[in-house]
Amino acid sequence: MEISVTVNGVTHTGDVEPRTLLVQYVREHVGLTGTNIGCDTSSCGACSIHMNGEAVKSCTVLAVQADGQELTTIEGLAAADGTLSPMQQAFQDNHGLQCGYCTPGMVMAATSLLQENPNPTEQEVRIGLEGNLCRCTGYHNIVQSVLAAAGGAQ
Repeated sequence: MEISVTVNGVTHTGDVEPRTLLVQYVREHVGLTGTNIGCDTSSCGACSIHMNGEAVKSCTVLAVQADGQELTTIEGLAAADGTLSPMQQAFQDNHGLQCGYCTPGMVMAATSLLQENPNPTEQEVRIGLEGNLCRCTGYHNIVQSVLAAAGGAQ
């Protein structure tokens, strides 16, 4: 099937198998590998991207379902000159990562969370990120990163 999606501001048109997952499309057809494949069961959130501004787990969406949609990946959050987004910078400044595998999905989910709730409490951050798993950290620095980004956005 032919689809056309806009990824990080660039339109991509091409044929895909109807069973192709969006995460596979982004990685293999578009060539953006910052979106990670984690569990393939929608449990971990490592594949989170934004579709029309909302965080989605791209392992649960078929590429054909994204036809005509606007997608943003982790690569699309930074400015064209490489300046990190406020959330990316907060993760760096507050040591919100360890191995980094979950980080793209965490950053995407956290960015979406702040779009919905620009001034969350610590508990609201923890609840907002419960669909994203990190196997390395105790989440403390991830939560602190999100709270720092929220404070920087005010």
